[in-house]
Amino acid sequence: MKKDRKTGTSPQPRSAQTEVLRDRSQQPLVLKKVRLVVTKGKDEGREVTLQQAAIAIGALAESDLVLTDPTVSRKHAVVEERPDGYVVRDLESTNGTFLDGVKVREGYLSAGSVIRLGQTEIAFSPLEERIEDLSSTSDSFAGLIGGSTAMREVFGILERVAPTDVTVLIEGETGTGKELAARALHDHSRRSQGPLVVFDCGAVAPNLIESELFGHEKGAFTDAVRAKAGAFELADGGTIFLDEIGELASTLQPKLLRALDQREVKRVGADQTVKVDVRVVAATNRKLGEEVKAGRFREDLYYRLSVVTVFMPPLRRRKEDIETIASHLLSGLAADVGKKLTGLSPEAAEALRAYTWPGNVRELRNVLGRAAALSDGGVIQAKDLFLSQGKRSSTLDGLSGKTLEEIEKAAIKVTLRAVDGNKTAAAKALGIAYSTLYEKMKKYGMQE
Repeated sequence: MKKDRKTGTSPQPRSAQTEVLRDRSQQPLVLKKVRLVVTKGKDEGREVTLQQAAIAIGALAESDLVLTDPTVSRKHAVVEERPDGYVVRDLESTNGTFLDGVKVREGYLSAGSVIRLGQTEIAFSPLEERIEDLSSTSDSFAGLIGGSTAMREVFGILERVAPTDVTVLIEGETGTGKELAARALHDHSRRSQGPLVVFDCGAVAPNLIESELFGHEKGAFTDAVRAKAGAFELADGGTIFLDEIGELASTLQPKLLRALDQREVKRVGADQTVKVDVRVVAATNRKLGEEVKAGRFREDLYYRLSVVTVFMPPLRRRKEDIETIASHLLSGLAADVGKKLTGLSPEAAEALRAYTWPGNVRELRNVLGRAAALSDGGVIQAKDLFLSQGKRSSTLDGLSGKTLEEIEKAAIKVTLRAVDGNKTAAAKALGIAYSTLYEKMKKYGMQE
């Protein structure tokens, strides 16, 4: 077996990263933890059991395992989970870090390994909680709805990991509810009273992402007229949701990795770092494992983010949920359009089930919003949906008696409400340019 050049110790066999809901071939959930017990020294008997990728050890009060031994440095060492096992890494301490009697800069750990820092000895134990049955008995979780097997497994995993601080990666197509899942994790966590900061890695100009994520000092660049806290600082004590993490530039990936490892950030133009206490939830519509193989995403960052991975199934693979979701959405849309909507006709329900939904739940919401605005009665008919499935649509009859202005105004109004007033998202949903939407709103005298 090949030995570690730095330590002379042999690496442990590769251990599988926690993997959840990989599309239709479900895997058991394995929640990995680490137990550290002080077996010798001033703090003998002290122990911690934690479920996180990096555990800081030292005299500093913010450490995960705080030691009062005067021969231990403030930031002495860190125990990290790697794709191929756990390692202990020395943080340039004064008296060094020893693994099973050998001084190391970095070395692989095994069950029963003894870490010595100064005059303190610590026993290391990896723990695993294996959950075979992921299904929840509930057909909803926070804003997510569905009684299908796929969604009950999503709910089951969210219920189990929400109370922890474990980092979660949410994968799935656009419109499947990844942000709703992230909000559900925050709302059911011990951090629910803290802030939830949403940062879209694909919506910020590349030259501004570092400043927006980590903040900047006054004068750091031309437009930095005052100091500004970044998303990580704003999320201190709460959760940061990194949406579309697959869009993050390769030059920023090492800095994000440092923030995750050290739980500290450095503002642009600053000399000192700032400690942050945040839980990280990330989401992507890309397959990050494939991005890693292609060299576009760092493998070590991927493993930091995917401690638990949740796959949000597309709507076309859980069609039994469509009517339930539609009924829930219509109850909210009725107030928006000022109508009493009682539900879907059998033909409309069948049309919804037959459609492939490339835009998933987001598209369903937009289709129903338009139908609610244009329908003549309290029941949504198939003709109100504009779902032709590649054939000539009979829904054109629903336009009879309405002016183009009435149709456009209704569609714009409902779409804006469906996306919480976000004009960029509304323009995308309507299939028009942002400038076109702006001009139409101006033409029709619609308020911002």
